[in-house]
Amino acid sequence: MKLTTSQIDHLFTFTRQHYVEWYDLQSELVDHLANAIETEWAQNPKLTFDEALNKEFKKFGVFGFMDVVEKRQAVLGKKYNGLVWQHFKDFFGIPKIVLTIAMTLVLYSILKISRYNEWIFIGFYLILIGFTFYEIFKNNKIKKRKKQTKEKRWLFEEIINQYGSFSCAIIFPFNFFVSIFNHSEKYLGNEIWTLGLSFFLVVLGLLIFIIFKIIPSKAEDYLQTTYPEYKLEKL
Repeated sequence: MKLTTSQIDHLFTFTRQHYVEWYDLQSELVDHLANAIETEWAQNPKLTFDEALNKEFKKFGVFGFMDVVEKRQAVLGKKYNGLVWQHFKDFFGIPKIVLTIAMTLVLYSILKISRYNEWIFIGFYLILIGFTFYEIFKNNKIKKRKKQTKEKRWLFEEIINQYGSFSCAIIFPFNFFVSIFNHSEKYLGNEIWTLGLSFFLVVLGLLIFIIFKIIPSKAEDYLQTTYPEYKLEKL
């Protein structure tokens, strides 16, 4: 016996009621539940739809669909990190390596001749914080709009749009590095130290550029590759 359209719709509602907010994950779970219910009916046709559904849902354990959600988040998070790493490596291959070296040397020259190194750091730090709050605000605005319009939400899309939390994480090594810089006056005249500091800041800037600009600009392509049905949804 096959499930009806209304029963399939009920399965989508059921997954949403159990805190699965993303359409791609809902679709996978609905497909799994539908196949399991039909298999159960083949063995025990006297079961009602709700009985078969509850029996199958119990197999997910005490936490329900949470384990499935966490595993998928881990997989897609790893995929996102791979994209960041791939774009980052591009800056260390020809011809972008020339741009990377040039930016490092320009910053190195500024630090060498400037009497206001602390202000350079403070300015960079404030820009980083500004980007963080802006992206968090933008992401929350997108989430609110999708809830209001009942637009379909895709897990990988939200992972791409949640890079603001990552930027919070990279503030800590930057803050640590600045602290070392400010308390290491004996190194200020060391050219290797200054060059290393310049390279660190350029690398950090590249990561921010990749996370805030490059990947979001290619989000549609990544989403269509991950979800073939995403392209149909946008038509």
